[in-house]
Amino acid sequence: MIHKYKLNGYNVCLDVHSGAVHILDDIAYDILDYCDENMTENAPQKMLEELAKKYDREELLETYEALYELYKNGQLFSPDDYEQFAGMMTNAPVKSMCINISHDCNLRCEYCFAAKGDFGQGRCLMSLDTAKKAIDFIIKNSGTRHNLEVDFFGGEPLMNFDVVKETVRYARSIEKQYNKNFRFTITTNGLLLTDDKIDFINKEMSNVVLSLDGRKSVNDRLRVTPNGKGSYDTIVPKYQKLVSKRGKDRDYYVRGTFTKYNLDFTDDILEMKKLGFDQLSIEPVVSDPKLDYSIKYEDLPRVFEEYERLAKTIIEHRKNGDYFNFFHFMIDLDQGPCAVKRLRGCGCGNEYVAVTPQGDIYPCHQFVGHDEYKMGNLNDGTFDLDMKKDFAKANVYSKENCKDCWAKFYCSGGCNANNYQYEGDIRKSHKTSCELEKKRLECAIMIKAALSESGDSTPCDGDDCPMPCS
Repeated sequence: MIHKYKLNGYNVCLDVHSGAVHILDDIAYDILDYCDENMTENAPQKMLEELAKKYDREELLETYEALYELYKNGQLFSPDDYEQFAGMMTNAPVKSMCINISHDCNLRCEYCFAAKGDFGQGRCLMSLDTAKKAIDFIIKNSGTRHNLEVDFFGGEPLMNFDVVKETVRYARSIEKQYNKNFRFTITTNGLLLTDDKIDFINKEMSNVVLSLDGRKSVNDRLRVTPNGKGSYDTIVPKYQKLVSKRGKDRDYYVRGTFTKYNLDFTDDILEMKKLGFDQLSIEPVVSDPKLDYSIKYEDLPRVFEEYERLAKTIIEHRKNGDYFNFFHFMIDLDQGPCAVKRLRGCGCGNEYVAVTPQGDIYPCHQFVGHDEYKMGNLNDGTFDLDMKKDFAKANVYSKENCKDCWAKFYCSGGCNANNYQYEGDIRKSHKTSCELEKKRLECAIMIKAALSESGDSTPCDGDDCPMPCS
């Protein structure tokens, strides 16, 4: 299987199963229309007859021979060696956890998937006892896994920051006993950041995700306090202080959401860059299509146009020595994720779970409140292993629309929560999300080609993703 496309003056061909990427001239690009997985040493007669009207015959034969060499070397129309792994790792250990430390929030963002902070379950904070049980749970269920990932999430985690601190201290106090190493992340809207909190976060959190939608007018339209006041002026100076004190060797992301109101979101990325941030992400809103701010399927051509604009902007900046990273364009074309991650993605419900303030266990934070997907509870010691196995089997070969898709090893079947919420089944891909992912991937590959051509070999490795799913 191959996928070929034209973008920004490049003729790109991705060989899906080998991961090889080829930048082609026009003649090679056109020849591929006459080729498939049954390539032979002899050039197709139909190709010679039809393309001879456009190209020299000898050049056609030489180019076909070069393509056939790629085919013989397993870099063009390569066989699918991945399906054999699809049923593996059904007994994988739990290696990451989202602790919903707060089901309350001091913002009322219009597009919030968590029902403006309480996940539809009532506003409350997690107790330290429950948080400690969450740490005990991941240790118990992580097998021999050494590195464990824990994300403090909400709502707004800083509303329960004393419990965050004590939970980290508890985990640190027992990690050596169990041969574990905890890597913590916190996601915050920034309103409650203080110097003490910044210092603690920068010391203990391997990654921090800072929510900001870009330009002040964009951010303050939907990210508002309960009294309707915007948050931009309060949070930006705090983010700048946190990042300046964090140092270059510690991960962070400034993460935004774009809606139908700001389909020119490249300007929001550039605004965040102007503020001094260089690790950036802006995600498309996923919501009910009936809502005014929702991105609908008919909006996709405009969104695609903007992704292309952003890709060209990144290339221009990078060639001028001005580096910034955009999360959705981070891919590793040299090696990439392991086979299992390519097939199954984030590990939702299998290697990754979420815990609520009540101690309920869900496949991920976006399933919270959907009782049919409650996997158990920390307080009574229950954990539904049958549901865990079912999620382990949710991969690109068990999802009908994924197994024959060229992008399957990069999106890994998409977000199970979005699939469930908008298609009614974790194995039915959310069409709009799929199209967005494919466009981002095309842009990312093109960026890699352009920068390689210019001699910029800075790697973009999406294997060890530092961002929580959203």
